[in-house]
Amino acid sequence: MKEFLRLLKREFKLFIANSTLRSVFFVAPILYAVLLGFVYKTGKVEDIPVLAVDRDNTPLSSQLLEMLSDNHTIKLIKYQNEPQNIQDELIRYGASAVVMIPRRFEADVLQKKYPELNVYTNTSNVLTANFAAKAVQLTVGTFSAGVAIKGLQKTGMPASKAATQYEPFKTNYITLFNTTSNYLIFMWPPMLAVVLQQVILLAMAVSFAAEFQRGSFINEYYHMRRWALPTMLIKVIPIWVFSIFIVCIYYVMHILFKVPLPEGVLNFLLLTSFFVASSSMLGVFMSVLIPDALKATQVLMVLASPSFIISGFTWPLNAMPHAVQLLANIIPLTPFLQAFKILLIQKGSMELTFPYLQHLMVLTILYTVLGWIVLKIKLWKMFRYLKAEDIETKEEHHLIQ
Repeated sequence: MKEFLRLLKREFKLFIANSTLRSVFFVAPILYAVLLGFVYKTGKVEDIPVLAVDRDNTPLSSQLLEMLSDNHTIKLIKYQNEPQNIQDELIRYGASAVVMIPRRFEADVLQKKYPELNVYTNTSNVLTANFAAKAVQLTVGTFSAGVAIKGLQKTGMPASKAATQYEPFKTNYITLFNTTSNYLIFMWPPMLAVVLQQVILLAMAVSFAAEFQRGSFINEYYHMRRWALPTMLIKVIPIWVFSIFIVCIYYVMHILFKVPLPEGVLNFLLLTSFFVASSSMLGVFMSVLIPDALKATQVLMVLASPSFIISGFTWPLNAMPHAVQLLANIIPLTPFLQAFKILLIQKGSMELTFPYLQHLMVLTILYTVLGWIVLKIKLWKMFRYLKAEDIETKEEHHLIQ
């Protein structure tokens, strides 16, 4: 126990003395939290440029354009005359849609000839295209309903009856969860989890590998050569302790950016604990398996870089190939974000997160066992021919140098 505490104290000192680890583990999460917070601060995209070409130039077409201008989501850019190349204009203004009002629009509406209004969406950016299309669709739908009801009223039909004649049944669209479609609530918290996983893996990548490369592991851990699991704990406990600091910083950031906190704080802390544990044990396993700090870092970054994309948070897992799903399920971020979505965005009950909590527990146990096996083999290979006298001789030689 005395040796365990000595090495644990040494590990804390090594971590704090390493300027690279300090900047990666403490500075990077704060910088990313602030940067991403300001990126998504508005929560919604507004004033999206939308081009409007009015080939009719009549009071009715002008009324439609006026209604489109009143929609805060879009910023209408009007053309009285059609430009030669509408696609070039779309690119020039960075517009997300083009509304084309045809000739004889007013005349055809009054004669009930059902004119066609063409809306072209620029899907080079799917997000803004969807926002713009939704805004145009809502405005045009309202305008269309108003014109139809007024037409029926001119025939002498009361307004209340005209509304039911135009729309035989009413459809209510009720938005559940993230009701304002706030992108800050949707994207910012999971990105913080991505950053937390990245910094844990980066810190753990060098934990064993750097000691192996320096040759200090043999001298320092000789008396722990039979104890693989306590040796692993010596390396991960500082990460676990400093992760508490990062989670607290994230909590403060949630308050500053006015982002709702997850439902069930205790359950969230339990999920976060197993997320940190599984990520750190994954790092231990790779750091022991690849005894080169640079290579271990590269492998872990290759594994972690696409983790958000394949986590199923934005693109459903069941739409991915089976091999990608298998890869996603061995990365701790995947079950954590699925449970996090339930607690933060969907405000679901804690029972719904239990399958993902079990998933994180399994990953923690799996990577702990794998790390223990490879470290046990490593310790056996390193110390099988060494005696205490050899260690003392090496220490004396190191002191003389």
